[in-house]
Amino acid sequence: MSTEVRVPTLGESVTEATVATWFKKPGDQVAADEMLCELETDKVTVEVPAPAAGTMGEIVADEGETVGVDALLATIEEGEGKAAGSAGSDTKSDPEPETKSKASSDDGKTQPASSSSNGDKGNIDVMVPTLGESVSEATVSTWFKKVGDNVSQDEMLCELETDKVSVEVPSPAAGTLCDILAQEGDTVQANGRIAVISGSADGTMTPEVRPEPMDETAEGGQYSTPPAGKDAEDTEDAPAAKKAMAEAGLSRDQVEGTGRDGRIMKEDVARAKSGAGKGGAATSKADKPASAPRKPVSADDEAREERVKMTRLRQTIARRLKESQDTAAMLTTYNEVDMTEVMALRSQYKEEFQKKHDVKLGFMSFFTKACCHALKEVPEVNSEIDGTDIVYKNFVHMGIATGTPTGLVVPVIRDADSMSFAEIEKAIAEKGARARDGKLSMAEMQGGTFTISNGGVYGSLMSSPILNPPQSGILGMHKIQDRPMVVNGEIKARPMMYLALSYDHRIVDGKGAVTFLVRVKEALEDPRRLLMDL
Repeated sequence: MSTEVRVPTLGESVTEATVATWFKKPGDQVAADEMLCELETDKVTVEVPAPAAGTMGEIVADEGETVGVDALLATIEEGEGKAAGSAGSDTKSDPEPETKSKASSDDGKTQPASSSSNGDKGNIDVMVPTLGESVSEATVSTWFKKVGDNVSQDEMLCELETDKVSVEVPSPAAGTLCDILAQEGDTVQANGRIAVISGSADGTMTPEVRPEPMDETAEGGQYSTPPAGKDAEDTEDAPAAKKAMAEAGLSRDQVEGTGRDGRIMKEDVARAKSGAGKGGAATSKADKPASAPRKPVSADDEAREERVKMTRLRQTIARRLKESQDTAAMLTTYNEVDMTEVMALRSQYKEEFQKKHDVKLGFMSFFTKACCHALKEVPEVNSEIDGTDIVYKNFVHMGIATGTPTGLVVPVIRDADSMSFAEIEKAIAEKGARARDGKLSMAEMQGGTFTISNGGVYGSLMSSPILNPPQSGILGMHKIQDRPMVVNGEIKARPMMYLALSYDHRIVDGKGAVTFLVRVKEALEDPRRLLMDL
């Protein structure tokens, strides 16, 4: 009986992919969830795991072929079978030697680790958990345990860092940490193997025999560097990347590969074409400047410098902010709001509000409500561009920019337009606390339609926020400061705040942007308008 291996769901609006690399060949033994091949779409690289254990059968789609969603890739036959290339050997087919070798494993001899528990004292693999939609790799940031430590089930072993969130890896079972396969700073693939746990927690470790890596990856892709003796010229680039290089007239040494073992992907070629690649010269990652070439410094100055590798989150923030400036026709308009009425209303009801709803009444709920109110009147600020189409959102998923020790993240409050003041304050408080602790999931930071950024908490008087693509608008809040204002012909000190709306001028005209900001100002200066929907 055979099991079919089919193309998984590739993502929204993605209907086909290219078979980039096969990690197995017909006749190879495979374990359940072991990586069989890698598919490449226009946006991401997708690894295809084995749906069941068995022997690799026929490969239907070869490397370089284009396949659709749910297309048949290969088959897996039941049973262990023979490894490829063993058909002509003189090895006997009598299963008795295998039985004996299994029985002799209890004599204290070394036995290899398996992907699951082999009895009470078997070895258990620690795998990289699911990292989120379109996230295929992570960096090992911290190990909480070391080799030889006893661990209990679900105890945190290490922490992984992806482009947006940190992921804690719990122990799948109680035992002793036998081996750490991915050290701090290593890049690991989704579903890759990062450690081995002995099934017994008595401190006795079962040594693991690891085979030499024979392909680009081993055991689910936990090796992030090429095997010894394997250089860039030996690495097979993605078929789509080869085609793109040929069309662009680029040679391999002009493009820096970011795939496994330095493998060049399609997006690497796109970066090289736009001038963000190697610039026509072979340059390693370590030697490649982040922006302009670094000026020479004296030995004395260099001794006082500190060089720290950018975290994945910081790299992603830098890339996305630059992409936003390069893509959108970004413009910022300003206004100011008198916070007298909001502050008076908050002061009057804050104790009663907290007593009833068990949450403090802050300014963010007022601004969120005011923005939702204005977005209904100026819907283009709550829309996005998709190709040649404008997608208007008839709902508001409000992004709240939050500063954390590791960088800026934007948790999303879904359907904020239908929430009460108390619900908004609770959602902001809960997501803000989880963001600072690094506990937000990928799903909680996706799907926003508009964003509010409060630089005033840090003392900012005025700034121009950068858009959060593919959104078309972001509101910047700032410091509340007493300033002399003319009120009914008299000069009075009033608590004033500058507001800034950055918007994509490709879709939002100046009139719409100014109208939006004026509506926010009017709602905050007279909060009763929110109750009357005016």
